[in-house]
Amino acid sequence: MESVRFLGTLHNGIALIYEPITICRADFSHLIAKIRALLQVCLILVVLAACSSTTTMDDPTIPAPRTEKIPVAVALRIPAEFDDFVHEENILGKESWTIHLGRSNASFFEQLFGYLFTSVAVIGPDDDARDIQFDALIEPSIDGFEFSVPTQSKTEAFAVWIRYRLRVFDREGNNAANWTVSAYGKSQKQGMNGSNALQRAALLAMRDAAALIIMQMDKATQISALANGGLAPSTRESVQVAADSESSQRLDSADDDFGVFVIGGIEDDSE
Repeated sequence: MESVRFLGTLHNGIALIYEPITICRADFSHLIAKIRALLQVCLILVVLAACSSTTTMDDPTIPAPRTEKIPVAVALRIPAEFDDFVHEENILGKESWTIHLGRSNASFFEQLFGYLFTSVAVIGPDDDARDIQFDALIEPSIDGFEFSVPTQSKTEAFAVWIRYRLRVFDREGNNAANWTVSAYGKSQKQGMNGSNALQRAALLAMRDAAALIIMQMDKATQISALANGGLAPSTRESVQVAADSESSQRLDSADDDFGVFVIGGIEDDSE
C-alpha cells in the first residue's frame, strides 16, 4: 500500500515535492487483528455485565410472636461472618447471582431473641462473656445458604434455603445444646424485578426460621433449665429440626409467596 508524504513547495510555488511512503500490508493486517480482538473483549465484558445480578439484603423485620418470653438472661455472641455475609450462585453458561446479606443475620437474631428471652446482651466475636451476667450464651452461625432463580427451576419463583446452627452454653461455658435449623423461603417474580424477588425469598426464609426457633427453642435445647445459674448436663446430643419436612420439595410447588411458616401465630406483615 502506497501513500504520499508532502515535503514542501518550491519558493515560486510552481512545483510540489513529494515522496512515496509504503505501508507494510503485514503491519496493517496486524493492526486490524488487534482492533478486532479489542472489540471481542469489549463484547464479552458487556455480555458478562448483563448476565450478572447483585442483590443487597436490607435488615429483616420479624413480626412479634404471640408467645410468652422464656425467663432466661441470654448473651448473644454475633460471629464475624455476620458482619458482611455474601453468597454467589453461578449458573453455568447463563448467569451469576450474588446476594449481599450484610448484617441482616445479626439484626435477625438480635430482633428474634429480643422477642424470645427476658433479656439479651449482644457481644462481639472477641468480647469476653465473663464480663457480663447471663444464664445462657448462644452462638448462632450459618451452616448452609443456597438459592435458586427462575432459569434453574424453570418457574417464575426465586427460592432461598438457610441452615442455621445454634450452640448454647451455660454460664460456665459448658456445652448445653447444638441445634440446626433449616428454613426455606420462596417468592414469585410476578410484580417484582429479580433482585427484589430474591431479597423477598431470603426474608421469608428468615421468618420461616424465626417461627421454628420461637416455638421449638426450649424443647430442642432445654435452655430454660439454665435459668438462675442452672448448668448443662455433661453430654447432650446434637438436635436437628427442619422448618418443614417438605421444605426440600417446595421449589416445585405452584404456590405463591408462602409467607411465614406459621407455628402458633406469627403474623406476616404486608410490605
